[in-house]
Amino acid sequence: MKEFFKFMFASFIGTLLTLLIVFIFFGMIAGIVAMAEKEEVKIDENTILHIKWETPIQDRSSENPFEGFDFMSMQSKKPMGLNDILKNIEKAANDPDISGIFLDMETIPAGSSTTEEIRNKLLEFKESGKFILSYANNYDQKAYYLASLADEIYMNPDGFLLFKGIHIQLTFLKNLLDKLEIEMQIVRGPDNKYKSAVEPLMLDKVSEANREQLQTLIDSMWGKILIAISKSRGISVEDLNLAADNLDATDAEKALELKFVDGLLYKDEIIAMLKEKTGTDADDDLESISFGKYDNVKPAKKQKISKKRIAVVYAQGDIVQGKGAKNSIGAETMSKALRKAREDDKVKAIVLRVNSPGGDALASEVIRREVELAGKEKPVVVSMGDLAASGGYWISTNADYIFAQNSTITGSIGVFGVIPNFKDLFNNKLGVNFNDIMTNKNSDFIDVMKPMSDFQHKKLDEFIIKIYDQFVNLVATTRDLDPDYVDGIAKGRVWSGTDALELGLIDEIGGLEDAIAFASEKAELGEDYRIREYPIRKPFFEQLIEELTGDTKARMIDEELGAFKTYYDQIQTLQKMQGVQARLPFFYSMN
Repeated sequence: MKEFFKFMFASFIGTLLTLLIVFIFFGMIAGIVAMAEKEEVKIDENTILHIKWETPIQDRSSENPFEGFDFMSMQSKKPMGLNDILKNIEKAANDPDISGIFLDMETIPAGSSTTEEIRNKLLEFKESGKFILSYANNYDQKAYYLASLADEIYMNPDGFLLFKGIHIQLTFLKNLLDKLEIEMQIVRGPDNKYKSAVEPLMLDKVSEANREQLQTLIDSMWGKILIAISKSRGISVEDLNLAADNLDATDAEKALELKFVDGLLYKDEIIAMLKEKTGTDADDDLESISFGKYDNVKPAKKQKISKKRIAVVYAQGDIVQGKGAKNSIGAETMSKALRKAREDDKVKAIVLRVNSPGGDALASEVIRREVELAGKEKPVVVSMGDLAASGGYWISTNADYIFAQNSTITGSIGVFGVIPNFKDLFNNKLGVNFNDIMTNKNSDFIDVMKPMSDFQHKKLDEFIIKIYDQFVNLVATTRDLDPDYVDGIAKGRVWSGTDALELGLIDEIGGLEDAIAFASEKAELGEDYRIREYPIRKPFFEQLIEELTGDTKARMIDEELGAFKTYYDQIQTLQKMQGVQARLPFFYSMN
């Protein structure tokens, strides 16, 4: 026994030492990465800002030193958020050492609204008189939409340009659930026909109501894209649609003939052209800086230090109860962030950046309440990103003013409930049976191992209807609309930002910077303010522990599944979809 304890103690000490060495190693790496990222960079005159999108673009830049870090090459490719992308484009416009921008891209890993916001910022950059030149071997549709604003667009002579219109693909799981003998008990009220997030569980094809709302949505979004490209390239909307119908731009020569691009060149010819634009000798290297590295270049114009602040609170991901996680909005965490911003006397206004398909109805109400309380003390402005639907719209209702982009997906005023019944799966597939012993008639409410009774179903339906009415009246009150009118445009239906403006669901088309400027105006700050971002980032070692556990696993899943991750995400969401939901009414892949 003595030898056993001796061996066990030695193993325990060995494990502790191993963990300590691992933490020290990762801490040293993180410290090196963090110092490298904060090191000030200086550039020479006539430098080109080289923009190449390589990592997914979220609303807020990550401060996790390991995110995007490649341990094989020991180089950091940390994702840059929309907040810093917009700042850097503006900084470049005012930087006398930046001659122009080189858009070197085949795709942009961002949602439609985020892409629109970056495009609008690049249009502002052009007002500085500096050039934007774009090149790619191939352009996908989203990349071309962004590139279309450039002064000159080029592509590889053997490349192709994907210009085909918007395509939404829906995934239906009913037949799979039938094979597994899993019954999904759906409750969505008497007339929530557009609330179609449950359709993958109950149908094997799209409903007419869902087809109607999605067709309206993508027609609106496509129309705005065509108008933007037509204005930049001087191609009529009719000709653009004809080219999309016939897939004409997939042929490089045809793309040139139709004026989609200005020339067919190889990369070395583009570099020579950029040298000519910057007055660089042919034998000299082109002065350029990557967009990520440019983040460490100090602005040419020194910013004033102000004690007044505008809080930008980021709400990105599914809305859930509790603290949430990296890609979810926890009601507890978000409420705390809004409360901190409200109670901080230095914060004079709040901008709530919403990028969410919705989620848990109660969690949405908890967050909304904090928005309401904040609005009683200081201006609150909402900036909607790619999605601000259902629960995402719910938490936005009490804002003084709402901005959204043309391509923002919003609305979806409706709720539903999903209660799975695994009885037949366990009984027939696994041979597992259940018996109940209860004190009351409905002690088994809600039990996922048996079907609900008619009475239980009716009770849940009454609860869903009550929450739906609450949602409709909330929108009617905060938007100064008639409840019957709101009910008419609700029923779970989604709208583009363009349509939402006409319907009175938002106040203005604009992005994050527009919302900040409006908040400053409401608070009478002028330009005398600083931005303070919420929720406050976690301490370094807490981020380190998360990276060594959950975040690493999530990133490995992303890398392994690639394009198929969409389906994995849908299944994960469906697994968590229990109880009353205020969520975007469909899962989709749009390209």
